[in-house]
Amino acid sequence: TDPQGYLCNLAQWSEEFAEEIAERDGLKLYNDHWELIWYFRDYYNENQVNPTMHTMVTTLGKTKGDQFHNQKDYEKHIYSLFPRDPVHELCKLSGLPMPPPDT
Repeated sequence: TDPQGYLCNLAQWSEEFAEEIAERDGLKLYNDHWELIWYFRDYYNENQVNPTMHTMVTTLGKTKGDQFHNQKDYEKHIYSLFPRDPVHELCKLSGLPMPPPDT
């Protein structure tokens, strides 16, 4: 990993790596966490760029049931899972490059 904890070689990612990083960062990963981690990995594989908060909220919020059709409600849910910085934390846990500022 680099000094910030991001993988230098994306091919080295594993679920065990994500668990180790989460534990180090004080997170316990549950199904909602893993769904977002896999979303980030799939999105990156398809687009070769990290998803932004806006992309995540608009695409996933619509698929999560009536309670998350409101984008602000879904964004609050994401922040409840990753309180510090969801996009940066998800990129790190997903083995992706550090995202640019303000994503």
